[in-house]
Amino acid sequence: MNGVSGVWRLLAGDGVGGADGLALDEALMRRYGRGQPDCPPTLRLYSYRSHCALVGRYQDLAAEVDLDACRRTGTEVSRRLTGGGAIVMGRGQLGVGYLDRAPADRRPRQIIEELSAALAAGLALLGVTVAFHGKNDLETGGRKIAGLGLYVDPAGAMLFHASVLADLDVEFMLRVLRVPAAKLAGKAIAAVTDRVTTVSAETGRPHDATTLRPAIAAGFAGTFGAQLEPGSPDQEEQAQAAALAAGRYRSQSWLDERSMVGDGSGSALLKAPAGLARIYLSTHGDLVKSALVAGDFNELAPEVVALESGLRWRRLDENAVAAVVSSSGAPGALGVPAERVVAAVLEAGRQAGRRA
Repeated sequence: MNGVSGVWRLLAGDGVGGADGLALDEALMRRYGRGQPDCPPTLRLYSYRSHCALVGRYQDLAAEVDLDACRRTGTEVSRRLTGGGAIVMGRGQLGVGYLDRAPADRRPRQIIEELSAALAAGLALLGVTVAFHGKNDLETGGRKIAGLGLYVDPAGAMLFHASVLADLDVEFMLRVLRVPAAKLAGKAIAAVTDRVTTVSAETGRPHDATTLRPAIAAGFAGTFGAQLEPGSPDQEEQAQAAALAAGRYRSQSWLDERSMVGDGSGSALLKAPAGLARIYLSTHGDLVKSALVAGDFNELAPEVVALESGLRWRRLDENAVAAVVSSSGAPGALGVPAERVVAAVLEAGRQAGRRA
């Protein structure tokens, strides 16, 4: 990382709202895109109010969150700037935000893996040994204990997000999130706990965000040789956060950013190393009117965007679809064979035809 030593700013808080918490993270990030040489990293360790449902930047909101259940339970819903999957946050989960300038010589996965080492060091202080796994998880004993995400803006400012599970109300999570694999298993809670664990479960002692905060802070300080100095957002950051909360994170257009609506639409799932993708098509007869690829990605590859644009106004003919898939480069970006992408597109087209 750029700021591997020196004095960092440490921000702490509890019980923040979904839109407010995400907006402040973005406001804090923006200062690092101005090229200020004397701007040290900021580490923010905070908790959301119970409860907030947050989807990743590239996910379809309605496919991941039960919006009716959220309304019934008073669960605030918003969309993160970072990628990854849908999560439920509250006082039982520690939110981590690391803000800095992005290293020019690192790819996103490398940055995530390097910063995950600081989380691992902090959890080790609590007696929990974890390892970076997959595209954006920390695991212990084969079960996920933290999710990670990253966003780098065009000016080079970086926001790293992590949600560390001190505790988790699995029953509540299943009420407000759509977790198809767990629900199809018949024993939903057992299916989730087979794949997810918490600091409380691993240590045999109750933990929440406040008890995790000192250990995670120490993990960052020790890993990067930094001195953490408690602080607070300045007036400009607070004003910018308020504007972002109102103009972006509470707006319906932001919530619906990766959503496909309308008649004659269909979708198909495509499991890939880059994440679980959902390919959506809106069709008119055998013509593709629009296409969208949503998923728990950390970043949206330009090849996937090329696939979306290339499919528009193409006929749902296997040869035509195969030509678009091949020229887009999307199979390589997603890490799956081209024929699987073609099959998913054609299946989405069949679904759309049945609903037209």
